[in-house]
Amino acid sequence: MGDDVPLSALFGVLILLLVLSAFFSGSETALMSLNRYQLRHKAREGHRGARLAEKLLERPDRLIGLILLGNNLVNFSAASLVALISLRIGGQPAVAIGTLILTLVVLIFSEAAPKTLAALHPERLAYPASVIYYPLLKITYPIVWLVNMMSNAVLYLFGVRASDNELQSLTREELRTIVFEAGSRISTRYRQMLLSILDLERVSVDDVMTPHNEIIGIDINSSPEEIEAIIANSEHTRLPVYRDAIDNVVGVLHLRHLANLASFDFQADDLARLLLEPYYVPEGTPLSTQLVQFQRRRERIALIVDEYGDIQGIVTLEDILEEIVGEFTTDPADEIDDVQQEESGSCIVDASAYIRELNRSQGWDLPTDGPKTLNGLIVEMLETIPEPGVCLKIGDYPIEIIATDDKRIRTVRITP
Repeated sequence: MGDDVPLSALFGVLILLLVLSAFFSGSETALMSLNRYQLRHKAREGHRGARLAEKLLERPDRLIGLILLGNNLVNFSAASLVALISLRIGGQPAVAIGTLILTLVVLIFSEAAPKTLAALHPERLAYPASVIYYPLLKITYPIVWLVNMMSNAVLYLFGVRASDNELQSLTREELRTIVFEAGSRISTRYRQMLLSILDLERVSVDDVMTPHNEIIGIDINSSPEEIEAIIANSEHTRLPVYRDAIDNVVGVLHLRHLANLASFDFQADDLARLLLEPYYVPEGTPLSTQLVQFQRRRERIALIVDEYGDIQGIVTLEDILEEIVGEFTTDPADEIDDVQQEESGSCIVDASAYIRELNRSQGWDLPTDGPKTLNGLIVEMLETIPEPGVCLKIGDYPIEIIATDDKRIRTVRITP
C-alpha cells in the first residue's frame, strides 16, 4: 500500500511530523520555563494565553503526559515513515542509514533548536501553545489520565505526590536578588528604596537613633526665655521634656500645643499640662516592627531604653523614613558633611560619624555588625584609645588616627 503513495507526499508528511515534534519539545520547555510570578500577573490582567497556561500548570503531570503522548506519537510515526521511505529508495540496507539521518535531524531540528529557543523566549511559545493544549487535554483526557495514574503510582512509591504543586514564596534574599537584578526596569532610586525596605528587619532602632548625649529636649525647670530659645532653634515638632536630666523624662511636648498659651511667660505647671505621655521602646527593636508600632499607636517619637530602663537615645518616624528614602533635611546647617576630601584622595573623617551613614554616602563597606560609630569600631579593634599617628587597617581601608582626647577619637584619615 505504501508503494502507491508518491515519495513527495511521504516526505511532506515526514516534514509535518518533524515540525510537530519540534512544537511539542519546544512548548514543553517553554511552559516549564515560565516565570510563575510574571505568569500570574499576566493572568490577572486578563491575558488569555497566560490564564490557560496557569490552569495547565496547576497539574504539570497532566500537561507533561499530554505533551509526551503527542511527542512520542509523532516521533514513532516519523521513524516508521523513514523506514518506509528508505525501503522505497534503497531497500533494506538503506533503513539503517535513514534511521541515523532521522536521529540527527530530530536531535537538531526537533529537540536542541526548539528547546533552546523556548528557554530563551518562553512566553513567545508557551502562551500560543496553551491555547492548543487546553482543549487538546480535554479531548485526550482519558488516555492522559491513564498514563498519569500509572506514572503517579510510581512516584508515590518514592514519596512524591503529583498534586503537591503550590507556588513557593520567595525569601527575603531572593526578593533582594530580583530587585537588585531588575536593571533598567526599575530606576536606581526606586531600586535602592525597595532594598532599604527589605533591610528594615536587619536594622534596629539603635542604628538610626539620636544617641543619649545628642538628644535635644526641654528642662521643665528652665526659664521661659531658655525654653523659647530651644523651641526657636528646634528642627522637630515634638521635643522630650525632662526634669533636671534627660534620664528623667516627664513627657513629650508637641509644639503646636503652645498655641494654647498666650505667651512664653508661663510656669512649669502650665507646660506640664501640655505634655503627652512618653513612649518607650526596648533597644534592638527592628525598624520594621517599630514602623508598624508607630502606625498603630499613632506616635512619631519614641525613647529607646536598655534592659535596666536607662534611656539610650531617641528615634523618630523621620529617622525610619530616611532609612528608606535617604537623607532629607530642611535646615542647610544639617548638610555639613562628616567627611572632607583631600587632594590625595584620602578623606578626613569625624570619628563620631555613624558607620552606616559613611557606607551609604561614600560607598564604603566598613563592618556594621558591631559598634555604630567609627570611633567605637576603632576602639573595639585596638582595645584602647590610640594616640595620634597610630595606623591600622579595617577590611580594605587603611586608617590613620589624626586627633584624640582622653575619652574618644576625634578625627581620622581614611584612604579608600
